Amino acid sequence: MKPILNVALPKGRLGEKVYAMMEKAGFSCPAIYENNRKLIFENPEKGVRYFWVKPSDVAIYVERGTADIGIVGKDILLEYAPDVYELLDLNIGKCRMAVAAPKGFRDDQRRTLRVATKFSNIAARHYLSKGRDIDIIHLNGSIEVAPILGLSDVIVDIVETGTTLKENDLEVKETIVPISARLIANKASYKFQSDTIDYVTQSIASQVEETND
Repeated sequence: MKPILNVALPKGRLGEKVYAMMEKAGFSCPAIYENNRKLIFENPEKGVRYFWVKPSDVAIYVERGTADIGIVGKDILLEYAPDVYELLDLNIGKCRMAVAAPKGFRDDQRRTLRVATKFSNIAARHYLSKGRDIDIIHLNGSIEVAPILGLSDVIVDIVETGTTLKENDLEVKETIVPISARLIANKASYKFQSDTIDYVTQSIASQVEETND
């Protein structure tokens, strides 16, 4: 009996794309296509078990060893710094972490800048590197509303197309870092299943290269 490779997939389009890559790498699990609400799918013949989890939770499952590998946005790795191996940039799920503000906003350096964000650690490091004094307002949703209602001066958030910003009369002032999906591994799992995990990494890397050619 093969040892089972546990894979945490983020729910949604990104997870579906990654499953297609895993399938191409030889780790198929047809049950995943069944139209039901199950979250865990296993194919013992191929030695693989998949489970769908909230994208922001993937790193927790991997760090704690429930999953051997998983797919997570670079934003999560930068914000929470989980103790995992980052194996590969998949070059998908691309967006950027940016500072945005109402059109015409000018930063008055004489006063503390109020920053609304879900990504408090990324925002704090960014402004610390600039020596800028800030007040972080941690929010969990609808960040764009904060500067409109006067709660904050700027926001730090993920920007994909910029449509939501435009619709709320906000604009990107600066890009902090580009974001994309990463393949990560649990450190202990990597020690014990390095052959399998290396094989998966190399197979997905070659698929990424083909797509980029």
